[in-house]
Amino acid sequence: MANLVYKRVSTDQQSTDRQDLVLAEAGIEAPVIFEEDAGTSSRLHPLQRPKFGELLTYARPGDTVHISEMFRLVRGTGHILDVLDVLHRDRLALRIHDGAFSAMDLTARHPRTGELLSTVKFMVQTLAAAGELQRDLQRELTYDGLRAAEAKGNKGGRRPAIPADKTDDVRTAYVEGRSIAALAREHRVSRGAIRTAVADLLPEYTAAAPGAPAPELPVVLDMPGKVADFSAPPSWSPSSASRSTRV
Repeated sequence: MANLVYKRVSTDQQSTDRQDLVLAEAGIEAPVIFEEDAGTSSRLHPLQRPKFGELLTYARPGDTVHISEMFRLVRGTGHILDVLDVLHRDRLALRIHDGAFSAMDLTARHPRTGELLSTVKFMVQTLAAAGELQRDLQRELTYDGLRAAEAKGNKGGRRPAIPADKTDDVRTAYVEGRSIAALAREHRVSRGAIRTAVADLLPEYTAAAPGAPAPELPVVLDMPGKVADFSAPPSWSPSSASRSTRV
């Protein structure tokens, strides 16, 4: 019996770090990984996605499909029921490791009719509808926030760098004791822009020898606790667990 792991992200700006963490904590034995190309849209029906199609072709009765959360695989209620029908047809189990669906046996069928239990179907439809509502509200709030910011003269996107004619002022203020955070607020730029302007004045700065290659500096991210938790490296490597053939 194989453990088939499915992963997907909606845009090429996202990573599977959070999914990797959830799946690693689940302790899945000898996982076989099927990961969609970055940016595979959730609007595309799961049964039409290339890697999920490969998973179904590879699968054998009794195998288990693992996903970190339901919405990595499906979005709308129709998609969920279609996928459950196919998994039931192929006699595959489904294991969801995070989110509301993780506490449910979505493969439960009536012992005589073989149909999806009415209670399971109701819960699936209800939770999926709630998830869609949450995403729609997030989009609306984001749009309203952008409009409010534009009305105040603010625009989205990366904050600008320090103008050339302000660099000396910034450096002088930093030497005099102003903090990077205060200078960033004053000049309406990111802290990274201030750090760039005063890089050679920072305590950790070390001058390089002439002609020496630039050192590889560590990237430091200031993230909330929950986000930082999801960025921890997984304990198993997806690439090392894949199998290409099966008989």
